[in-house]
Formats: sequence, structure tokens, C-alpha cells
Amino acid sequence: MKRLLGRSGVEVSALGMGCWAIGGPHARQGSPVGWGQVNDDESIRALKRAFELGVNFYDTADVYGCGHSEDLIATALSDKRDQIVIATKAGYTYDEATREAPGTNGDPDYIRWCCDQSLRRLKTDYIDLYQFHLGGYDLAKAPEVLAVFEELVTQGKVRYIGWSTDDPPRVELFAQSPHCVAIQQGFNLFGGNQETLALCEKYNLASILRGPLAMGMLTGKFTPDTKLPEDDIRHGWNFKEGGQADAMKKVESIRDVLTSGGRTVAQGALAWLWARSPVMIPIPGFKTVQQAEENIGAMQFGPLTVEQMRQIDDILGRPHTV
Repeated sequence: MKRLLGRSGVEVSALGMGCWAIGGPHARQGSPVGWGQVNDDESIRALKRAFELGVNFYDTADVYGCGHSEDLIATALSDKRDQIVIATKAGYTYDEATREAPGTNGDPDYIRWCCDQSLRRLKTDYIDLYQFHLGGYDLAKAPEVLAVFEELVTQGKVRYIGWSTDDPPRVELFAQSPHCVAIQQGFNLFGGNQETLALCEKYNLASILRGPLAMGMLTGKFTPDTKLPEDDIRHGWNFKEGGQADAMKKVESIRDVLTSGGRTVAQGALAWLWARSPVMIPIPGFKTVQQAEENIGAMQFGPLTVEQMRQIDDILGRPHTV
């Protein structure tokens, strides 16, 4: 399965590799913002395996593992550079040595510095898609952010730009640039900003989906007894009551539809997204070769049918989405 990266005309795999988790542990003011311990050798094998299975789109950010995710992509795929599309982001501050990411910075000089650092770690002289990472950044200051992103395109360091934001006015601003080809938004079977999606469709922008499996809730693998490590951003989740428990019940109610045709629950959740809109490109995370293979395997099945989409809406008691 292939999809276009918005109005760039660049063809990418319909599923990209979300490379946040493989960055490993890092913290913001003492709180974990990573996904716990990782095995770098396994991450590299997973990245290589993804390429073997037809994935050519890899989404990361400088702050993921405070540079470590970008390092791993370079280690695994630098010899395939002309065959892959790399998306990364800037806007959070970070320290590579301490793995601390204390805050945010949208100043033009900082973004220029971030771009050069990402180029160094990725061992490349250009970034295919450079995204502003601060979704709620002051809209009044955003034009100067757009200007520096345009400058990086002019310099040849960046091919295309985007913004990781769920906010429609911010989408509108970046969409006016001919170099903007994508918006990264949170969207999955449980929900997402419909207006942001509509703007992506209106302006022919790729809707790159973070959290397409709801940080693991849509894998169907959690139980009421699941406990996550302290250095995992999901450590505070409660699977016995509240939001996570409710989410598990929803997954169970639609499990039969999601797994129809031999899919796993996760593959069904990804198939739902492809059926929801032709501009959607989910980027599920992974920490192992097995997880990468399962996610990529969803492309063999393709989107859910209209009937399956409506069955899910009926079971969840909501209006039809297609």
C-alpha cells in the first residue's frame, strides 16, 4: 500500500514507522516522557526489517531519546538514504548527555541549531519533512517560525515542512506555504480532531497520525493486571477503572470486527484509519521486530470496508464516519 505525502507528490508507504519509543528513556523535569528501556540492537533490526517489508517513511524528533532515535535511524538506514523519507521535528529543548528535555523553544535561532543537529545525527544533508513540534505554540509568533522553516527549505536543508498540531488555526497558517505538505495530528479509532482532518483534506496535506493505536490501547493486549515500568510515559495508567478500563471494554466490543479476515486487533485499528480518510498515514510506534512486523502486516489486508466501519460505529453508538 502506498499513499502520497500530501501535495509533495512523494509516494510513501501507507504506514510509517513512529520512532519515539525506540529513543529510549528520557525525562522532562523529572517525569518520564519516553517509553521505558529499549534494546538498541533490536531497534536497529526492526528498522531494517521495516525497510525489507516495504516501509520507506520514518518519523522521529530530535527530542526522542534526546537525539538517540535519530542516531538509530542513521545507524540502521544511512545506506538506504536515497530510498527512504525521513521526517523529524524541532521545538523541545533537550540535552543529549543527560537525557533531559526540560522545556520548549520556538525561536528562529534555536530552530536553525536544531536542524543542523538533526542533520548531524541523521548523517544526511537534507531532511525530507521538517515539522514544528510545539502544537500549541503562540499563534502570534508562529509566522516567524514559518519563516525560518521556509529559510531552511531555501537553503536546501529541508525539502518539505509541516506542523505537529491538532489546532485548526495553526494548520491554516502553515497550509498557506507551498512547502507545507503534512500536518501531524492525534487520531485513532477512539477519536481525533475532525476539523483538523478536514483541513488536511481541503489543502491536500498528509494527515500523519500520532497515537494511531492509542499508545497501545488499540492492540488489545492490555489486561486489568497490566503494570508498566516507572520510566514509561504510561506508568500512571489504571487498567482496572477509569479511562483505560473503559477503553479496554470498547476494544473488546469491536474485537470481532477488527479481527475479521485474519487481522490482529492492532491491524484492524490501522485498517480503520485507512478507511477513514485517503490522506491518513498512521505512524505506530514499536520496540521490537515482532511489533514492527505486526503493524506492517496490516498493509497486506488494506482498509476496512464501509460495512465494517459502520458496524463499529453502531457498536460504539456514534454517527457513521463513512
